[in-house]
Amino acid sequence: MDYCKLADMLFPDVTVTPDDLEAKYPERSLPEGAKVTRIAPSPTGFFHIGGLFPATVCERLAHQSGGVFYLRIEDTDSKREVEGAAGFITTILDYYGLHFDEGVTADGDKGDYGPYTQSQRVDIYHVYAKKLVAEGRAYPVFSTDEELDELKTLDKKAEIKSVNWEQDAEARREAMLKRREFTMEQVESELAAGHKFALFAIADGDPEKKIKVTDLVKGLLEIPENDEDVVLLKSDGIPTYHFAHAVDDHLMRTTHVIRGEEWLPSLSKHLMLFRYLGFKPPKYMHIAQLMRLDENGNKKKFSKRDMGANLEDYRKMGYSVDAVNEYVMTLLNSNYEEWHTQNPDKDRLDFPFSIKKMSVSGCLFDTEKLNDVSKNVISKMTAAQVYDGVCGFAKTMDPEFYETLQADRGYAESILAIGRGGAKPRKDFAVWADVKPYMSFFYDRYFSRDDDMPADKDKEDIKTALKKFIDSYDENDDQTGWFEKLKDIAEQIGYARETKLYKKEPDKYKGHVGDVASFVRIAITGRQNSPDLYEVIKILGRHRMTDRIKESIALL
Repeated sequence: MDYCKLADMLFPDVTVTPDDLEAKYPERSLPEGAKVTRIAPSPTGFFHIGGLFPATVCERLAHQSGGVFYLRIEDTDSKREVEGAAGFITTILDYYGLHFDEGVTADGDKGDYGPYTQSQRVDIYHVYAKKLVAEGRAYPVFSTDEELDELKTLDKKAEIKSVNWEQDAEARREAMLKRREFTMEQVESELAAGHKFALFAIADGDPEKKIKVTDLVKGLLEIPENDEDVVLLKSDGIPTYHFAHAVDDHLMRTTHVIRGEEWLPSLSKHLMLFRYLGFKPPKYMHIAQLMRLDENGNKKKFSKRDMGANLEDYRKMGYSVDAVNEYVMTLLNSNYEEWHTQNPDKDRLDFPFSIKKMSVSGCLFDTEKLNDVSKNVISKMTAAQVYDGVCGFAKTMDPEFYETLQADRGYAESILAIGRGGAKPRKDFAVWADVKPYMSFFYDRYFSRDDDMPADKDKEDIKTALKKFIDSYDENDDQTGWFEKLKDIAEQIGYARETKLYKKEPDKYKGHVGDVASFVRIAITGRQNSPDLYEVIKILGRHRMTDRIKESIALL
């Protein structure tokens, strides 16, 4: 058969050659050892938390080596595409600080190796499709996509090894060989009738033979050669993922492909396509899937249906970007926490990320650990940083609280500054949503009395203590002088000046100074627990402090 003639018949409008494209997309001028990586999501819905793992690896490998990190949108499956999903992907990745050197942006493509959206690269794929036909490595099948789906059913049965696996495999083989049988006259007739075709690559592998390939995470692998013809183009001329990614990763000069281990079964197909196209394949890293514990304590793949699967969930729940990224680093590299402990003042981007430290088995997602990491991250922020973080969250999730905070930034920051800094900062917040209940009693519109005075203490003693506190309070007292007055009040109503005295002789006293402090705290804040009481009163001011105590006395 004259394959060059066949190629011209199938692709009469393709005049560009592979050499033309090689010239248009030359090798990148980068330092030795620089890596070119990409993240290539499909616009089929939300961005999964599991996608943040390979994205982080891609970003770190590229930028630590002085290379390029780019975003490509793989939208060849129009049936599954969700409107607006591509824009959401760029927004959410930007929100999480994954900054691309090239690729799809909200303002259009950035970079010299685009278009970076696959649906805009169809002409490029057809150049290489024509090349493969001309070389006798690809053939047309004049069937609708629905008919092709029926043909591929046999492939799926073989993959899951059904009861009749041997029969299915033989039937699959026969169907594949039958598809290859055609004449030039048949092709001419189909084209003349206006029928569309899909394009298949002819597999040349022997499943009894193995290919040795080194995966940068899993090490040396032996996988069966590919003996299944690969769909290159669907009947609408749009490429499949298998074909498009091979062409794109070559022309965009990708050096490392980082993806989930679920793609391992397709690796032999991809290596075959790179060989057919005459391209040097990139280095592959297949990352273990993200796992979670089910209700029985067993490991289970993190599903899209699980709460927290969508990266947007974490923004809505109020996790800080730094906390999520920090937690991801603890999962990706086992020595990250040790490094961070030794370098507490360094940014996570200073960490020498290593492929060798990545887990070969599935990473276990632990919400409690995420919360611990988040509390630690927020505890190290300044009051101004916390204010900005909670305002960013509240602006969309709690507009009323946002307006309250915006009304007086200085006042809000003074609240958030309590216990911040020093060797042991407070760790009150895991998420920005925790901030409102923490500081609500500082605002009259949110103030409520959630806790009652201790039932085992005499109400008259409580009233007396509160009245004496008002009378003795001096705004000029330092914390030591302020607490000495509390001790005096305790002594005046028959309570111990020191907690240790009460513990030593409990029958001698009605209580201790800590109880008196508790009376004041509940009266002013409406709670048994609050930040440092001295600081709380300084921020609220004498007038509001007095009003709340008097109100509390009236309720006793």
